[in-house]
Amino acid sequence: MIKKIVVVALAVAVVALFVGLDLSQYLTLNSLKAQQADLADWVAGQPIQAALLFALGYVLVAALSLPGAVILTLAGGALFGLAQGLLIVSFASSVGATLAFLISRTLLRDWVIQRFGSNLSALNDGIEREGGFYLFTLRLVPVFPFFVINLVMGLTPIKTRTFYWVSQLGMLPGTAVFVNAGTQLAQIESLGGLLSPALLGSFALLGVFPLVAKKGVEWMQSRKVYQGFTRPRSFDNDLLVIGAGSGGLVTAYIGAAVKARVTLIERHAMGGDCLNTGCVPSKALIKSARTAQTLREASKYGIASVEPEIDFAQVMDRVHHVIADIEPHDSIQRYSQLGVNVVIGQAQVIDPWTVEVNGHRMTARNLVIATGARPFVPPIPGLDQVGYRTSDNLWDLRERPGRFLVIGGGPIGCELAQAFQRLGSQVTQVDMSPRLMPREDADVSAEVTARFEREGIRVLTDTTPERFALEGEQKVLFATRQGQTERIEFDEVLIAVGRRANSESEALAALDLPVRANGTLEANEYLQVKYPNVFAVGDVVGPYQFTHAAAHMAWYAAVNALFGSFKKFKVDWSALSWVTFTDPEVARVGLSEDEAQAQGVAYELTRYGIDDLDRAIADGEAHGFVKVLTVPGKDTLLGVTMVGAHAGDLIQEFVMAKRWKLGLNKILGTTHAYPSMVEANKYAAGEWKRAHVPEKLLGWVAKYHAWRRH
Repeated sequence: MIKKIVVVALAVAVVALFVGLDLSQYLTLNSLKAQQADLADWVAGQPIQAALLFALGYVLVAALSLPGAVILTLAGGALFGLAQGLLIVSFASSVGATLAFLISRTLLRDWVIQRFGSNLSALNDGIEREGGFYLFTLRLVPVFPFFVINLVMGLTPIKTRTFYWVSQLGMLPGTAVFVNAGTQLAQIESLGGLLSPALLGSFALLGVFPLVAKKGVEWMQSRKVYQGFTRPRSFDNDLLVIGAGSGGLVTAYIGAAVKARVTLIERHAMGGDCLNTGCVPSKALIKSARTAQTLREASKYGIASVEPEIDFAQVMDRVHHVIADIEPHDSIQRYSQLGVNVVIGQAQVIDPWTVEVNGHRMTARNLVIATGARPFVPPIPGLDQVGYRTSDNLWDLRERPGRFLVIGGGPIGCELAQAFQRLGSQVTQVDMSPRLMPREDADVSAEVTARFEREGIRVLTDTTPERFALEGEQKVLFATRQGQTERIEFDEVLIAVGRRANSESEALAALDLPVRANGTLEANEYLQVKYPNVFAVGDVVGPYQFTHAAAHMAWYAAVNALFGSFKKFKVDWSALSWVTFTDPEVARVGLSEDEAQAQGVAYELTRYGIDDLDRAIADGEAHGFVKVLTVPGKDTLLGVTMVGAHAGDLIQEFVMAKRWKLGLNKILGTTHAYPSMVEANKYAAGEWKRAHVPEKLLGWVAKYHAWRRH
């Protein structure tokens, strides 16, 4: 704060002095021409002092964004000649611009981030990656006022040293033109003559240079990356996709839809994890579990409650029937009819264009890696000894475990813990985090945990599994909780502590692709990995390991691969939603309250309790809430979290609003059928509106009505 006060005081003092002494009168073309002879004598008599004072004056004018920089540039040429004038003006202008940049950063950046932080994230990410390139382009084209560039760049994360040297280099051509013009000062009639259409056109063409240079650099980099590989002269395919999960299927579908020749390779089963071991089987199991729970709670609807007789083998049979019923959507037959060449076998990448499968090699102009992920199994001593289940092999169970232990408090662990409890197992859920669902806000976690405990699940958070053991026939986990050792007996254990990307397999070894610390492939915002023609989608690259996230990425990968030479698209994550299908359901889009606080994003919080909703009361589902984060003073959405029945469906209205930048006023002004659960969205918007009632205006309206009554 003291630093800001000092900066403001100094800036105000200098500006006041500039205005008070009316120094702007000396920074005109006529004044310069009138005093040129006297100034030239001064420079001739005291060259060093004159150069230093001139440079200092230029720095102050540029630093405080005062008018007159063009006149001073001309004066530099008129008084010092082309070489010396260019040297002085070039450095003085760059130093002054950097000071202006720092003043803007000191005084305004924190306020701008606090006010508009979430909206600037994409811009800041781009500046961090290629800020020097963008700045260089702007500096070459004097159509953009330099003082505006100084101030705006101060609000971004570009480094000061980068700003300085790019400014020094980028302003040099324009500075040279104006300094050279100053050497012919007597022939200049007006500043407008300097900025002729021809000159501006020349600068505009000069501004294209960085774009051409960038393309050249990309070409050189690609040559270096591909060194050691021989590019085929022709290709069998336009697109070759490895992996037929959600990301791979949608990529192949889009490619075929735009008439590209596409080959899709899958080593195991079409549909990937989602169809065979993830989304589909888990939701089928959850439905059976909810039906059982409805029978237990039937008395609240005026029907006698019963303890359901659960045939666990039939429940699992139903799960597999559901998989079989959905399987045709992802089948070889369907995709073959769409025009995709589907090959079942283990892919082996030979080079960035060639893949071998079943002893046959095929080439493609572009490859898409969609190899997915697998359950992560932590190295807990004794785990192999007792045997364990993951989301991959859980569906082989035929007998219901009496005591079911779940390791993990994330979405998979929570969904399956509740499902097995409702199907008759006694479930103990263990997680090292302080609470279940740690990626969500604390009030969300509390709502889910309270429901779990009411249903009989033993929830042990802040608990660390130390070792597994077999004591005769008995399986046991020894864990540490609050400094004490917990001994937990169980019949089956599910490991649900996350998933590990399939990024380091032998199939991809020839490409030597960089991998992030979490095991996912490194890729840019266009989903390109190390090689410009190789893309990655889905769980193997992240950052979100959801089926719909993989499908979302697939559009970008397919379009960028097939049409990237004309136009490439950066992946847009601004409105990605996700749902945990517990009871109550948890759904979110955008920032949570915890994330907003951690990122320093200013927000307003609006909360609506679903216990007040007519349809929820009628359905016996009067629990949960809608929590909306908005930009302070505005109805612009930053994030929405919903907890309650059908939250996964209800969140979609907010997803649409956030994607297309429709505020809460638009939701409030939209008709919602009565009585319906989706009215919760409208009432949440109404809560925001009540907090922003224009009291002053309503006061005048009240007076107007009073006047009309008399």
